[in-house]
Amino acid sequence: MRIGLRTGGALAIQATDLTLAYQQRPVLWDVDLEVPQGVLMAIVGPNGAGKTTLLRAVLGLLQPAAGEVLIFGQPYASQRRRVAYVPQRGSVDWDFPTTALDIVTMGTYGGLGWVRRPGSSERARAAAALTEVGMECYADRQISQLSGGQQQRIFLARALVQDADVYLMDEPFQGVDATTERAIVELLRALRADGKTVVAVHHDLQTVTEYFDEVTLLNVRRIAGGPVERVFTEENLRHTYGGRVAGIGGRAMGNDLESAS
Repeated sequence: MRIGLRTGGALAIQATDLTLAYQQRPVLWDVDLEVPQGVLMAIVGPNGAGKTTLLRAVLGLLQPAAGEVLIFGQPYASQRRRVAYVPQRGSVDWDFPTTALDIVTMGTYGGLGWVRRPGSSERARAAAALTEVGMECYADRQISQLSGGQQQRIFLARALVQDADVYLMDEPFQGVDATTERAIVELLRALRADGKTVVAVHHDLQTVTEYFDEVTLLNVRRIAGGPVERVFTEENLRHTYGGRVAGIGGRAMGNDLESAS
């Protein structure tokens, strides 16, 4: 059994022997991932480790060369309405001429089918989601006029309005201010309290133990995974980043590992 793998218990996400390659170069190699229901999990690793690729594989956006991914024991295609996704801010065209409320309302499309258009009920749900992330005053603002932290909150609201069971987030804290980061953390904890599952690509090693219950350490291969207190160790981090680790919880650790990435 690989480091940190479980042998039982209810799983929101299970990937087995997952392998993906770009132009014959492996990006993920024989990766296993187990995410219990109702936890906050961080995906941590250096640049080029395959973290975003792993999320995209779970979402069915990339076809693996080998292996499979199950959501609550079923293929993603049959469970897609139970999964919401918050992409990296840098992957979004923020110059697109639309308002914050319109962006959040897009989160209701999955439940409408091909024919129906969002109506007053869907827009009311979107407005409620904006309120939940503290952005109700910006409903009619063009997204290009919002700050980075405000844009991130808009995309979190779009995910919330889907009322999913699993939330996949790619660098949700990237480029946001301290106030927005605290608001996002409280939102994630509220999701967990409601029994939701959150998997987030995360780069700040200093906050892993504070923000997350579980962690998966990834560098093309899965190095380790499981509860933070058991898996987030200096030895596992050295294996993940290939660099010197000065001490968990110390600033030196973050600097050493960032230089290794």
